[in-house]
Amino acid sequence: MQDYSATAAPSSSRPRSRSITLFAALLAFVLGAALVAWAASRGYLSSVLTAPEPQETATTLAEPADEAAVEDEAPAKTPPETTAAQMAAISSVEGRLALLEDRISRLDFQTDAASGNAARAEGLLIAFAARRMIDRGEPLSYVADQLKLRFMNAQPRAVETIIAFSQNPVTIDELSARLEALSPELTGTGSESKKSLWERAGTELSSLFVIRRDAAALVSPSARIDRAKVMLTARRMTNAIAEVERLPGAQQAQTWITDARRYEDTQHALDLLETTAMLEPSRLKDAEGHKVDQPSPLATPVPTATPDAAAAPDE
Repeated sequence: MQDYSATAAPSSSRPRSRSITLFAALLAFVLGAALVAWAASRGYLSSVLTAPEPQETATTLAEPADEAAVEDEAPAKTPPETTAAQMAAISSVEGRLALLEDRISRLDFQTDAASGNAARAEGLLIAFAARRMIDRGEPLSYVADQLKLRFMNAQPRAVETIIAFSQNPVTIDELSARLEALSPELTGTGSESKKSLWERAGTELSSLFVIRRDAAALVSPSARIDRAKVMLTARRMTNAIAEVERLPGAQQAQTWITDARRYEDTQHALDLLETTAMLEPSRLKDAEGHKVDQPSPLATPVPTATPDAAAAPDE
């Protein structure tokens, strides 16, 4: 009895395990069907079933790259509006450059004119300094070098005359003093000291009763001496020399006449240098030895002759 019951127990447990397995499979099928239905309702099932092929995906990925390349090449082709704007900007820049060049050229011209006027003013001051030293009877020293540098090319003879006179100067005061000392010899009164007492007394007595005209008084030696002194004070050397040369003893004043003429020539040379500093068009030089090409503002422009005016004399 005991053996029979032991063998019967395992046979009864087998149908139960089969039923559990069947139930689990059925439950899994139901859950899978429900999951498929839910995916179909959400649209997930169609996207999974219609997946793109590899070639189509590569083409799709390549299209954005081509669009990017097209976008990069697009700026290279300038639209017409942009070209017109650039041309307008270029023309405005060229106009500004032209204005700047014109302004720079005018500034250069003004600078050259200012430098030329400054060189002329410096030359005029050098001539004034030379005149002052000549009047004082002083040596020119450094002024002589400036005269050679600035005026030697334009007025060589005048410069040489001034420098030679400065080596042996004569002043107006010295000429006046020498004329005063020469007065007795020039008027002829110096020979009276050699006469005897009787001769001098006779001369004095005879001169008491002499009737003279005004014209004769003006041409007397003493009057000429007085006029020569006045002319020296007024620096009218030509008239002073002329009065001395008309005196009876003019032969005694040859050295004085030579010095007076040297002084007169030097004054004329200084006048010439001053005129050159103001009006010389091309041969004047500056402190560095360069030519002053700028025209003087004091120079009067030469009127240009018209063809009709030029042909008039021929007719």
